Amino acid sequence: MKATSDIFVSPQDTLRRAMEIIDKNSRQICFVVDRDGRLVGTLTDGDIRRALLKSAQMDQQIETFMNRTPKSIGEGVPKNEVLAKMRQWNIRHLPVLDENGRIVRIEGSDELLGLIKRNNKVILMVGGFGKRLSPLTDNMPKPLLRVGGRPILETIVRRFSELGFHKFVFVVNYRAEMIHEHFRDGEKWGVSIEYLHEDTPLGTCGGLSMLKNKPQEPFFVMNGDILTRANFAEMLDAHVSTGAAATMAVREHYVEIPYGVVKVDGDKILSIEEKPKELTFVNAGIYILSPEALTHVPQGQFFDMPSLFTVLKKEDNLVRCFKLKDYWVDIGRLEDFHRAQADFEGYFGG
Repeated sequence: MKATSDIFVSPQDTLRRAMEIIDKNSRQICFVVDRDGRLVGTLTDGDIRRALLKSAQMDQQIETFMNRTPKSIGEGVPKNEVLAKMRQWNIRHLPVLDENGRIVRIEGSDELLGLIKRNNKVILMVGGFGKRLSPLTDNMPKPLLRVGGRPILETIVRRFSELGFHKFVFVVNYRAEMIHEHFRDGEKWGVSIEYLHEDTPLGTCGGLSMLKNKPQEPFFVMNGDILTRANFAEMLDAHVSTGAAATMAVREHYVEIPYGVVKVDGDKILSIEEKPKELTFVNAGIYILSPEALTHVPQGQFFDMPSLFTVLKKEDNLVRCFKLKDYWVDIGRLEDFHRAQADFEGYFGG
């Protein structure tokens, strides 16, 4: 959306003028700019109504009632990240500013959703028993445990949805009826959800053999106990660009050796390093598979994702990793659960 005159007001304009602007642009908001065109605030129709309820006069200046800390972004931010910010901040319009703080354009969530809607399926493995989180999971499936006031699985769905993904498949087992009851067909979140029921646990990959309609394009498989701000759209783009059969998200993990490490040659000491930290990469529980990878998944048998990657690699298929830089936590233990509670507001907007 171009930055046109029907969305701008000055701090010295009146509430009446702001109402006229908002009525004219039908966007329920106007942006307050100074004489140099720099963004200094916003005013919504809700702000005006609240002002009038507090006995404000229509000829009073906007600067008394405007939001002086408006949300904005700089130029060059990818579309999917713009939409993610809008979802996080619960706003429908977001100004894009140049280096001098002037509005270049206004991004709208409706327009962005139309641009980046992705039909790639997201298959979430949500059938585990979560025994390490007992007693929290004694009567509830782990994906429904609440972090930040909502179920872990709901936050996963919301994050994918922010980035344009809308086709979900839940592989369920333990307390499946509770997951059904909460999510139903996904309409509440603007997505569609199908369910696959495991009679017995089939691992992080075996449940894929139950897919009735095999995906015709790359698709995600993800564990249902992970909270992350990962850019799934960027991961998908990387997978497609490499032509890989499978991509695994990995996360940096430092291991501290609690002793002095001595390197030797025979009986000669070459070096001594006190309590060194070694960098490793760990499986982050997020994968992208190309359709041909499904031919290697055995029918109705327990099969985990690392086994699939091993088989693919042995048969000279290209398997790659995607290094996550964003927030990520695997909620497998009680300490992880409490950590996620503490982190939630800062990363997911409360």
